[in-house]
Amino acid sequence: MASIEQKDQCVLWFHGTKSPINVQRAFRRCYGRNPPDTKSIKRWCEKFRGTSSVTDHRRGSRPSVSEATVELVRQSFQRSPTKSTRQALRELQIPQTSLVRILHKRVRFHAYKVQIVQDLQPNDCPKRAEFAIEILNRIDVENVYLNRICFSDESTFHVSGMVNRHNVRIWGSENSHVSAKLQRDSPKDNVWCGLMHNKLEEFQPWIMFQQDGAPPHWGSLVRDFRDEIFPDRWSGRDGPTPWPPRSPDITPLDFFFWDYIKDRVFATPIADVAELKARIQAAVCIVTEDMLKNTWRELEYRLHILRATKGAHVEIY
Repeated sequence: MASIEQKDQCVLWFHGTKSPINVQRAFRRCYGRNPPDTKSIKRWCEKFRGTSSVTDHRRGSRPSVSEATVELVRQSFQRSPTKSTRQALRELQIPQTSLVRILHKRVRFHAYKVQIVQDLQPNDCPKRAEFAIEILNRIDVENVYLNRICFSDESTFHVSGMVNRHNVRIWGSENSHVSAKLQRDSPKDNVWCGLMHNKLEEFQPWIMFQQDGAPPHWGSLVRDFRDEIFPDRWSGRDGPTPWPPRSPDITPLDFFFWDYIKDRVFATPIADVAELKARIQAAVCIVTEDMLKNTWRELEYRLHILRATKGAHVEIY
């Protein structure tokens, strides 16, 4: 008579080899005794699929989860941590309640959001740290300095939608990093936005204009125009206040605005570009003054992180 532990082990072997004969060979090598017959092995596996256990239970009682089940779930998600629980249910053939209970209480795996970060180059971190130090020093002199900055950026909205990072999960005992791809060939609309702490009717002489280091922003004609309109009052690549490369994590449009707008624009499918534009305008109109104030507080907090970490990614802290 095989013990519960030996039955569990047979189920594990069968899940890996799909062969009763291979299970019998492994049993003989491991335990040094005659293995169970093929019928018994298959019966244990069928019981396991139905109850997540190889043991018999009284009618009406909740079956306990065996160590074999726990190990199968662990191995399944270690092999493929990006799989959904629905895929795992099809693969493992165990009840959904058992799978969820095992993931959270037994193997202690958690569903982590995908975190997409810039690939910082060796010289980027010092530049990011220097920028944070400079801006924080200006805040010490002028408490509302950040309120003077007009952040600008462009974003592309596709009719087909966007990668919904809220629904992308990585299962594991530790967080990891995975990227996701967006369909690029659907109809789209390019949107430019200038974002400030509060609304602005027109550019004032105290405004500081920010652009990232994208190639279109770096042309001599563009820089000459900024020098004329915002003399010594713009931040960008090689500007009076150099904007650090690959730094969307300290750009309010990137760490707040675009995600907020797209979550609302793409809440339901979109028919065409006209509907896309209408949704974008409607979403922008519901951004409140309090949201912007909170975003600017978050920006200052992120600058402190940048200074403390010597320019490392803000998003991972």
